[in-house]
Amino acid sequence: MPIISCISKILVIIGGLNWGLVGFFDFNLVERIFGADSIVAQIIYCLVGIAALVIAVMIARGDCLCGSSCQCAGKEGSCHCHKDTEEE
Repeated sequence: MPIISCISKILVIIGGLNWGLVGFFDFNLVERIFGADSIVAQIIYCLVGIAALVIAVMIARGDCLCGSSCQCAGKEGSCHCHKDTEEE
């Protein structure tokens, strides 16, 4: 699951940046690179949508989205991450 989480985060960021470009500058980077109405652009949009669903499910389940370098303090609806500072 960590690889799916990582890929989903990257795709959601790419999608968000693309929507920001569309909103601010009326510039669609995905269509510029792959062509408007191309099958590749359609696939990218579908993957970004699926990634957003994966992230939404992770949030709804209370999963930690911080990454593997931290430990989350329980699943009480919010993720309070902190680095493992336990000393021996």
